[in-house]
Amino acid sequence: MQRGLARCRRGSRRAGRAPGRDRPRPRRIGRDGQLQQRGIDAVGLSGLSGRLLVAKKKDVRAVRDGKTMILRDDYTGTVEAVNLPLLTQLIGPGRVPVVAPLALSTENEALNVDGDRVAARIAAAIDADALLILTNVPGLLRDVNDPDSLVAETTIAEAEGIAQGRMKKKILAAREALDAGVEEVVIRSATGDPSVRTVIRA
Repeated sequence: MQRGLARCRRGSRRAGRAPGRDRPRPRRIGRDGQLQQRGIDAVGLSGLSGRLLVAKKKDVRAVRDGKTMILRDDYTGTVEAVNLPLLTQLIGPGRVPVVAPLALSTENEALNVDGDRVAARIAAAIDADALLILTNVPGLLRDVNDPDSLVAETTIAEAEGIAQGRMKKKILAAREALDAGVEEVVIRSATGDPSVRTVIRA
C-alpha cells in the first residue's frame, strides 16, 4: 500500500472572503513521503497496522505520600513480538517499510514504544546484517560536549560504559540487535557526513 499526498480544503467562513484564501493546502508529508520524493518505494504504516508490533505495557511507578503507586494512565511499552509474515508481505521487492513507533498491547491498547528499539526488533526479525541508527550527533562521543571525541569503532560492552544521556537508549537498542544476531550497529548523524560514524560490534 502506498500513501499519496493528501490535501485538505478549508471552506470560507463567510461570504466575501478574499479570493484564494480557501485554496487547498498540502498536508505535511511524513518520512515515507520524503523517501518517495527521492525515488525510494517507501511504505508508511504504524506498528498498530495488522498487529505488526505487539508490546508489553510498562508498569510505571511513582511515590506519593511515601507510598509506591502504579500509574495506570501511562501508555508506554516494550515491543515483544514482530509480525514477520505481515512485514515480509509489506516489504516486497524493493520496498522500504517506514514504521511509526506504536504497538498494540496484549489488552489491545495502543502503546508508545521507543523507535530505536523497534528498529532493533525489526532488524533481528528480518535477519538484517546491520542496523543503522540516526541521531543529531556524529555518533558515540566520549565527551558529549566535544564532537571530536567520536568513537569510530567499539564493542557493545565498551559502548555501554561510554554512553551518556539519551545515547544510553540507543546503545540499549544496539545491544538488543547484536544479542539477536545482527552483526553490527552503525550510529551516525541524520544530516552529517555519512562516513563520520560509530560502528559497534559484539
